[in-house]
Amino acid sequence: MPRLGKRSKSRLEGVDKRLVHLLEEVVKYFDITVIEGLRSQERQNQLVAEGKSKTKFGKHVQGLAVDIAPYPIDWKARDDFHYLGGWVLSTANKLGYKVRWGGDWNASSQFKGQRTTKDNRFDDLVHFELLD
Repeated sequence: MPRLGKRSKSRLEGVDKRLVHLLEEVVKYFDITVIEGLRSQERQNQLVAEGKSKTKFGKHVQGLAVDIAPYPIDWKARDDFHYLGGWVLSTANKLGYKVRWGGDWNASSQFKGQRTTKDNRFDDLVHFELLD
């Protein structure tokens, strides 16, 4: 059974316990790696400057977001990221957590019926954040 490795666990330090719980449940069925959790404001500013983030005061800075990927990472395997996105959202729903995915910014419960990945202006397929 897959599990979170030492590096992934260390990257979850400072992340909201609900997101950690969610990922502990996801990894039971889907092998993942944690790319990044809590960020400093300086790191967030750097990512905005590089065009890798659109939000200056993002949820990563608050510990309310994580970036994860299927393991092993294949950046060209877009379908794997979509499959993971659905898996995480489904698991979050079962746990009662409101989560938004960067592959479908409109799919959260506040945008019922707008589930499509074709309307994104900015794809962030690794990004998951708590809504409340």
